[in-house]
Amino acid sequence: MRLSALTQDRLAASVARPGYDRQAQACGIVHLGLGAFHRAHQAVYTDDAMAAGDRDWGVVGVSMRSADVRDALEPQDGLYTVSDRDGSGETVRLIGAVQRLLVAPEAPEAVVAAMADPAVQVVTLTVTEKGYHRAPGGGLAPRLGAAEMDRPTTIHGFMAAGLARRRAAGLPGLSVISCDNLAGNGAQTAALLDEFLERVDAGLAAWTRAECAFPSTMVDRIVPAATPARLDATAARLGLRDEAAVTTEPFRQWVIEDRFAGPRPRWEAGGAEFVSDVGPYETAKLRMLNGAHSALAYLGLRRGHVFVHEAVADPSLRALVDRLMRIEAPASFAPAPGQDLDAYADALLARFANPALAHRLSQIAMDGSQKIPQRWLETLQARQDRGETSPAIVEALAGWALHVRGDNGPVDDPAADDLKRLWREAGADGIAAALLGPAGFLGANLRRHDEVDAVRDALVRLMTGG
Repeated sequence: MRLSALTQDRLAASVARPGYDRQAQACGIVHLGLGAFHRAHQAVYTDDAMAAGDRDWGVVGVSMRSADVRDALEPQDGLYTVSDRDGSGETVRLIGAVQRLLVAPEAPEAVVAAMADPAVQVVTLTVTEKGYHRAPGGGLAPRLGAAEMDRPTTIHGFMAAGLARRRAAGLPGLSVISCDNLAGNGAQTAALLDEFLERVDAGLAAWTRAECAFPSTMVDRIVPAATPARLDATAARLGLRDEAAVTTEPFRQWVIEDRFAGPRPRWEAGGAEFVSDVGPYETAKLRMLNGAHSALAYLGLRRGHVFVHEAVADPSLRALVDRLMRIEAPASFAPAPGQDLDAYADALLARFANPALAHRLSQIAMDGSQKIPQRWLETLQARQDRGETSPAIVEALAGWALHVRGDNGPVDDPAADDLKRLWREAGADGIAAALLGPAGFLGANLRRHDEVDAVRDALVRLMTGG
């Protein structure tokens, strides 16, 4: 039997229920990118806020491309379960925050109308790095223009159309909150949207700058992709079929810049932290957690591992990510007062080793061309400026270069064709410079040529079995 509003009472007694009346809640949030991470993170914090007494913060969940999530959630009336698993066991809760479901390509007008709803105060985003449509050299992709606002397909087009309606109706602006792994994600979202608006409607650009807020955030929770076997196991434990079930770790963190255009949910009821400067927290997460994850993915796949816990148990890979997290990344930025980076590295290694998650390396390896600049290159450049080398990151870069050649199987990356072309043109001897040199694909501008040479040497070692 399928989970739904009518069948939820049949759930196992151990499953925690929402602590509020779902039917009494209006929608105050539009979320773009209704994937597993949002369902295990921002929706859970919103669920906690409404359980603590907040009203009218239900979520309009928008899938930007596929109808898969809508098709899983709609028969369940938006209900789904989140299972927190570690070596000591599992806890399960039912989440009721998602109230409406839309698929942007199917119903673009409904998405725009949702953003223009007077009850909506907040737009949140989990669209991955490629969803921001940044140009390789910086700024917004040049192809986005007036046609995108007339028939939106991207976050910029949808937000522009929604904000235009709000302005025309005399409504206030929105708080737009990126929850993606971009350095300064709030500032980047604001800058990219502003660039788009200046192309299509300078007046709306000025209104948005004055009326909207784009707080930066740092989000952290490991959420493996669902598998049929995992959904089957969840159904057996629940007593009901949940096609949108999420399995994750007990740990979760959300640090938010305290800067909003209007009302917001009391996400602190679920443990969110509101700070004046998110920078040190997001930098630690990007360069330590995400940087180590990517290193484990590309090098671990090459060594035949499938899951994160397998890769981190490999002595050579554990030593590499331990160096990356304790020596290379921490020396590249100034932590916030009281931010203990060594303790953070301890916690990360323990989380990586959690076998209950079965977090696939192939999931982490996706879209590397969009992730590597902030995960590795900023650390590499900061250490270069201090005259220090970064052998762990150099080895990881070599692993990524071989991954995009296709050594580990199919390459899931928006730049896959360009990267394969670079390999054909540059070959093994020239690919490091083609990727990382001053005029390289990643625009790395590595000022010391010996770092490019070090990546080339690491490539040779990996290709010869070292």
